[in-house]
Amino acid sequence: MTLFESYQIKNLDLKNKVVMAPMCQYSAEDGFPNDWHTTHYASRAAGGTGLIIVEMTNVEPDGRITDHCLGLWSDSHISRYKTLVDAIHQNGAKAGIQIAHAGRKAVDAETPVSSSPIPYDDSSKTPHELTTDETRNMIEKFRLAAGRAVSSGFDFIEIHGAHGYLIHQFSSPRTNTRSDQYGEDLSLFGSEVIHAVKKEIPDDIPLAIRISAKEFAEGGYDTEHGIYLAKQFKKAGVDIIHVSAGGEGRPSPERFPGASPGYMVPFARAVKEGADIPVIAVGVLDDVNDARKVIEDGSADLVALGRALLRDPYWVLNHDDSGSFIPRQYTRGYQ
Repeated sequence: MTLFESYQIKNLDLKNKVVMAPMCQYSAEDGFPNDWHTTHYASRAAGGTGLIIVEMTNVEPDGRITDHCLGLWSDSHISRYKTLVDAIHQNGAKAGIQIAHAGRKAVDAETPVSSSPIPYDDSSKTPHELTTDETRNMIEKFRLAAGRAVSSGFDFIEIHGAHGYLIHQFSSPRTNTRSDQYGEDLSLFGSEVIHAVKKEIPDDIPLAIRISAKEFAEGGYDTEHGIYLAKQFKKAGVDIIHVSAGGEGRPSPERFPGASPGYMVPFARAVKEGADIPVIAVGVLDDVNDARKVIEDGSADLVALGRALLRDPYWVLNHDDSGSFIPRQYTRGYQ
């Protein structure tokens, strides 16, 4: 297997194994994507990326990190996302979307919500602890958002269960001190979100979840718990796991070695082997040789790039020697 070869998961055929990781643009109004988003994502599609995952898109207004984050809480959003998906497709890539809720990290919400009433840090608001019924209602909001994503034409759905956002808040012993069933089983909320979302997704559309395989904050969980979550989420029905780490609090120097090239790849490999499921690796894989190695040594099935694609929308075109992905309009630039 090589980085620039095709990859198939379910009925989704990707022209290469390079994924654009979801990265918030903080540029929406009322949750709607606009010209900025269309230009931003279509550029990376034209640049040869196989799968574009649109940034964290929220299931309710108070689920946004900021009031300028994307949303899918209304059917009125669908037509704008159709335009965005069409632009990605027309420029040669497949289109994915990350569905999420920020929970206690929703900084613009008057009263954020969470699994438990524990603020993110000393300067953050104390969140409202979702009741059991409110938790079930939140799961329904994920289901409805997934249905709208399908109606918008997305090829790939990802649930955000990482980086200290709501699903992660239920999955972590640091932030889940509940006494109901959602506290007894730390994977239950995420698993029920998966079950609900799958009701809206045709069988041929892959479903992913992004997890933090390890928490970097003091007292955080280790990779064993991340693998446990991956196994439970696989059992619930996801097809691939996007493996990240941290994001749940201030990193401890003892637990976070620093962001060096490939520093999260061991987590991806551990989840791939421990849960026996395809994975997406991420984490400073800007150098094409590092990205190639991840695929060639079997650490992951796909490689996600973040900041590298912000700096260079044409990362694939500029690193694939075969020239297979060059749009005809750009051919003269690569001759």
